[in-house]
Amino acid sequence: MAALLGCLVTLGLYAQDDTIGRLDSIQQVGEVEVYGRRPLATAQTIRGEELQALSTTSVADALKYFAGVQIKDYGGLGGMKTLNVRSLGAQHVGVYVDGIRITNAQNGTVDLGKFSLSSMESVSLYNANKTDNCQSASEYASGATVYLRTRRPVGDSVSLQLRRASFSTYMVKGNAQFKWGVWSGFVDGEYCDSEGDYPFRYQTEYEDTVGRRANSDIRYARVEAAAFSGGFSSHIYYYDSERGCPGGIVRRLSDKYVNVGREWDRDFFVQASYEQQLWQRHRFKVNAKYTNEYLRYCTDYPENQNTARVDNHYRQEDGYGALCYSFTPWEWLSLSASYDVRYSKLRADLKKFDNVFRLDQKQVVAAKFDYWGVQAAVAMLHQHYHDWTFAHVGAADPLDRWTPSFTLGYTIKGLTLRAWYKKIFRAPTLNDLYYTQVGNRNLKPEYTKQWNLGVEYHYAHGPWQASVQADVYQNKIENRIVCLPLKGTYTWSMMNYGYTFCQGLNTTLQGRYSTGQWTFSLLNSLTWQRDVDRTDPDDPDTYDMPICYAPKLSFGMTAIAMWQRLSLSLSHLHVGERMWSYADPEDVLEPYNNLDMKMSYTHTLFPTRRHPVSVGLTLEVNDLLDEQYEHIPRYPMPGRNYKLTLSFGI
Repeated sequence: MAALLGCLVTLGLYAQDDTIGRLDSIQQVGEVEVYGRRPLATAQTIRGEELQALSTTSVADALKYFAGVQIKDYGGLGGMKTLNVRSLGAQHVGVYVDGIRITNAQNGTVDLGKFSLSSMESVSLYNANKTDNCQSASEYASGATVYLRTRRPVGDSVSLQLRRASFSTYMVKGNAQFKWGVWSGFVDGEYCDSEGDYPFRYQTEYEDTVGRRANSDIRYARVEAAAFSGGFSSHIYYYDSERGCPGGIVRRLSDKYVNVGREWDRDFFVQASYEQQLWQRHRFKVNAKYTNEYLRYCTDYPENQNTARVDNHYRQEDGYGALCYSFTPWEWLSLSASYDVRYSKLRADLKKFDNVFRLDQKQVVAAKFDYWGVQAAVAMLHQHYHDWTFAHVGAADPLDRWTPSFTLGYTIKGLTLRAWYKKIFRAPTLNDLYYTQVGNRNLKPEYTKQWNLGVEYHYAHGPWQASVQADVYQNKIENRIVCLPLKGTYTWSMMNYGYTFCQGLNTTLQGRYSTGQWTFSLLNSLTWQRDVDRTDPDDPDTYDMPICYAPKLSFGMTAIAMWQRLSLSLSHLHVGERMWSYADPEDVLEPYNNLDMKMSYTHTLFPTRRHPVSVGLTLEVNDLLDEQYEHIPRYPMPGRNYKLTLSFGI
């Protein structure tokens, strides 16, 4: 603000001097820097050209380069991909498309492999949540939030991509964008067919297994469309897939388990949002969404000698609505309130499983203060869950809780200091409560308490742009919901067990330099954390031991160079060793380094015509070092693989 006032004073002096001296020459004003308010939340974003330059296929591939993130991936295109942020667990991460959450009342997780980057403008990760003055109550109800913003078209275009990749993978993508007056939108679709039969070599101290991955195939089709006009946005999405569920690598038997299990998915949602500013001081937003999901899981195959044979079908429907309102009595203060309601229904053909209905209501009141560089935000969230079931044992008791959060920050020029605290919980999912022989209707919510101290600095001068941020944090999780074999080896049950404590450091560094037709970008992230189990002080085998699958150190670095229509990106990701079983703490998942490369070139044909044609060629090499690392024990990743993409656009 001081720089902006200085600029206005300088312009006034020049004008006065021009009047007095009657100068007719051009007076040049030096460079002016205007410093805006930085977001109070801890945020990481990849957008635009940098997002498209990454060697990525799905949203999960882009998020793995963020600090504090762990991706669980069961291998190949068909493997489920879930996100864990700061060791909170996948159920504590909310994923939003254009501001409306992707939901799954059945198990509470989102498979990020189902969402493509081809229609995305930006991917952002917020620890805690945004602190906008008009947002839904659902956005306050997660330990971490991922925001996927779709691209707003600026003109008419049509594009087509053809891809050939390793392991008999074929893919075709199409995209059409339009801009008609105040309306814009797109239609985006893709079809993929992959055998996923990658070779592997699995070596330990006691075995050396060589084989080819079986039952890792996938065939899927995705179609989505969106329309925008002013404060109105809408989105429709459909995904249909059939995939194999590969089993773990078993010595001498890996080629025998051909059909370990198969899964069929059909996901559909349609959503709309409208936002309007009234009389400068009032702002409101309305959200609506309908979701319909179908899942079939089958293991009833002759090859499954040691696996329980099932053929289950699940159907889930979800209706959602939200009303948000904010009032700004003064420029430095805004007050807001939001109400969300979601109604979910789950049906399944499991034995002794009845239809389950859930009514989920959320309300939030929040205030935001911004005066002379000092920023503060406070929110109080209320959540109410009520389930119905026709089973003779009845439904779980209603859940009704209030949870607070607050944020404090100070900005001076490009430097921001921040501190925030958030208490939140996740309600038990419908599977946790009602799954046949496993569910436990007496489960308590899983609470998290997060503390964070951070600093962020932004610099921009001429062709240089840079930003750096560092955050130290502490998380506590109480009443963790886990599945344990309480009734024998083959009968597991859900229960509240555990108290975990996590301390960590996240840092990110981003830089960009432009000169002539060259642009260079550098993206770096680092995570150090100590996540330990402090459930039972009398158990020396588990107390103060690391949480399974939580690495102590991980870092990523991505370098991007762009010249005219040629781009080259190199990405390096390092993940340290991770313990995966308390039974044998010495048996760990080895650290690994993943190096990806992507090179693309686009050429324009008939540039002088009204509708020029662009032709592009992209080569991607993933896992250049050919490390068949593991996210899950005995589920090796594919190793070095290639993708060649030919694209056309008008």
